[in-house]
Amino acid sequence: MLMICPHCSQSHEIDERRIPANVTMAKCKSCGKPFRLEPAVVVEVLPEFAVAARKKTKTTRRIAVCLSNDGAGKSTTAVNLAAGLALVGFKVLLIDTDNHGTGSSSMLGVDQKAGLPELVCGEVEPDEALLKARDRLWTLTGGKALAGLKRIINEKEAEGELAVTEALSTIDRQYDFVIVDSAPGWDPLAVNVLFYVEELLVPLSLEVLTVQGLADFDKAIAMVRKYRENVALKYLLPTFKNDRVSKGSDQLQRLNELYGSILCEPIRYNNGISEAPGYGQTIFEYAPGSPGAQDYRNLVRRVAGDDSLLR
Repeated sequence: MLMICPHCSQSHEIDERRIPANVTMAKCKSCGKPFRLEPAVVVEVLPEFAVAARKKTKTTRRIAVCLSNDGAGKSTTAVNLAAGLALVGFKVLLIDTDNHGTGSSSMLGVDQKAGLPELVCGEVEPDEALLKARDRLWTLTGGKALAGLKRIINEKEAEGELAVTEALSTIDRQYDFVIVDSAPGWDPLAVNVLFYVEELLVPLSLEVLTVQGLADFDKAIAMVRKYRENVALKYLLPTFKNDRVSKGSDQLQRLNELYGSILCEPIRYNNGISEAPGYGQTIFEYAPGSPGAQDYRNLVRRVAGDDSLLR
């Protein structure tokens, strides 16, 4: 049986018959890091992590994951989308502008001393702020310093809404995709993100979505247009789909009626999705054969516009 380490891509030939029934982890002989053993799916799934680089996008696509209701898996979606795009060969930059909850960089198991706030304020050079988290995946962290950055932007006398755009102008052209994990609300930094990106991806939790929630979502989209008319809502992503709960199916049907053309296949409820960040791993590394990994592969294919990816 062929196993491939998700950390360093080193392949290992393992006799499946010699794996004790109670053993679920193995240690890579090359990098020394542990990874999960999933014999039932490894032959079919793991070779996807060695997929050759795909045709690059002609220009950098800038996508914000934002405007989601509480607990919709916004940061989880940003991390797994960025990681999935990198897996299929795109060069990706993941930017964290949300100082609420767990940062997207820490979900990948990386720690940066400097990031977006220091870059915008001119305290560091780009190469000091960027950190390579995986093959073809770089991060630009936010952290607690984002609160100070918001104040600095707010105090700018002119064009404060372009502070992030100006700071990234010499960096982002190196990448095929820039994925921005944006904070909810309408503070100065969130407005900066709207002026920077061109596409919006919005996760919506089917567990908490209500008729009033849909109305609030419509108002939020209208607010975006006031700030920037040419930013486009491209993807609406239902999350926490639970087939055992009828309410979720009703809400999904309603979303399809209202937003069918931009509605993505839902992300099903899956323990692996919530457990993976605790190990500093993506869903593709932690549980590559899980429903959650399958669903995020669907999202990668949708965003990349290539249905052949990660098959």
